[in-house]
Amino acid sequence: MTIEICANSVASARNAKAGGASRVELCRRLDVGGLTPYPEDLLACAKIPGIRTHVLIRPRAGDFCYTPKEYNQIRQDVILCGRVRGVRAVVVGFLTPDGYIDEERTREIVQLAAPMEVTFHRAFDEIKQDPADALEAIIRCGCHRLLTSGCAPSAEEGIPLLRSLVQQAHGRILIMAGAGVTPHNATRILADTAVPEIHASCKHTLSDGTVETDAEIVRELLAACNNKGLL
Repeated sequence: MTIEICANSVASARNAKAGGASRVELCRRLDVGGLTPYPEDLLACAKIPGIRTHVLIRPRAGDFCYTPKEYNQIRQDVILCGRVRGVRAVVVGFLTPDGYIDEERTREIVQLAAPMEVTFHRAFDEIKQDPADALEAIIRCGCHRLLTSGCAPSAEEGIPLLRSLVQQAHGRILIMAGAGVTPHNATRILADTAVPEIHASCKHTLSDGTVETDAEIVRELLAACNNKGLL
């Protein structure tokens, strides 16, 4: 079982490492659900020893139907990630205007990103199509991983669908549970869904109002999973 820490800065990534994490999803602007990190942060994070860096590619907040210009920016950001030693995966998500998985763009990015892995992110939780059909579409596109809350406000609330997605995936793609995962509910989510990966920010608010990954909360999350024999 793998724990991924959502790191909104290089400092957060370092704190995740200090707390014992071995993988981060680097982004910025968690207040809007995460955006593509700055290139300098990407380069710095990828140099942190002992950390697998996955990179969120999302040029703006809002929906997941991108203009040709925005999509071209996504392509360029994926190409940049592929040139940075230490980046293991990119995290993307594309929907059509009617709320279905955009298979054409997803498949193209999977091909462009290779040999990096591709995670389809929580755009999945905004779909209008049947979740089982959407999962099959993502698998057809060649994605390695799906990050989802089970189409619910939090992963804990989405346990029934998460369990169903894991059973449907049957090893063809990794299902990663994310949204509201804490040291207090992680073991329940893992036990009740059998997801092989979880995604958590383990953040706290600094005196200036910004948020940052807290190394101690990461330790607590890892300890809770260790105590249940899940790591």
